[in-house]
Amino acid sequence: MSETTSRREVLREQLVRDAKAAARELILTEGLAGLTLAAVARRLGVTSPALYRYFDGRNGLVQAVYDELAGELTDALREAVERQDPDDISAQLHAATRAVMTWSVANRVAFDMLMGSSFRTAASEADVAEVIPVTLGALFAKLFTRLYNEIGLEHPADEEIPPALRRQLEVYRLTLNPDLPLGVIYLMITCWRQIYGLVSMAVHQHMSFAFCNHDLLFDDMMDQLLALIGLRRSPRLRID
Repeated sequence: MSETTSRREVLREQLVRDAKAAARELILTEGLAGLTLAAVARRLGVTSPALYRYFDGRNGLVQAVYDELAGELTDALREAVERQDPDDISAQLHAATRAVMTWSVANRVAFDMLMGSSFRTAASEADVAEVIPVTLGALFAKLFTRLYNEIGLEHPADEEIPPALRRQLEVYRLTLNPDLPLGVIYLMITCWRQIYGLVSMAVHQHMSFAFCNHDLLFDDMMDQLLALIGLRRSPRLRID
């Protein structure tokens, strides 16, 4: 590679990084509506056509920011799990769930884009519809698989699940672990619908006149969810 080619590659990589950073800042400060190629180009001092060389228009920038934010959330969960005793599934599930809430409350606009009211707009503009369910779902599915295989997990039999819901669970199971019993997937989604509800409540400060500290609701929820899957809160839980 010539020195000229190498320099061009460095400049190209820098422009891509700067464009992603500018797009992210626009989304986090002005929402998805504030993101345009022209706005990003102005911030970088380049022309809009210059960005088309590296991104598939506005959709490409939305995709890039979404992927970056999803990666940060997934990393936060993974790091929370890795801080726990590797044999302590209760602590790992608890820490991962706490990480979802902590990250989401600290990054409210990002949560809105990944899983909130702006998600549909982002999904319609970029190929992001299954990113969060698959990435976060895979992490939790790994822990549920261990719980099922190593400890045993009581779960509903297929015939105990309403047929219409069973068909939906079968679709979701294909994205996570086709070998897991459908009843385990049912327990996972039962837990998630409560987690998502409380996280959304905390992010948007819903009913804050009474519940100004959502940590108390979180602790109560975790005790119930852990009991649902045959676990108790671990005394070895490490939460920063």
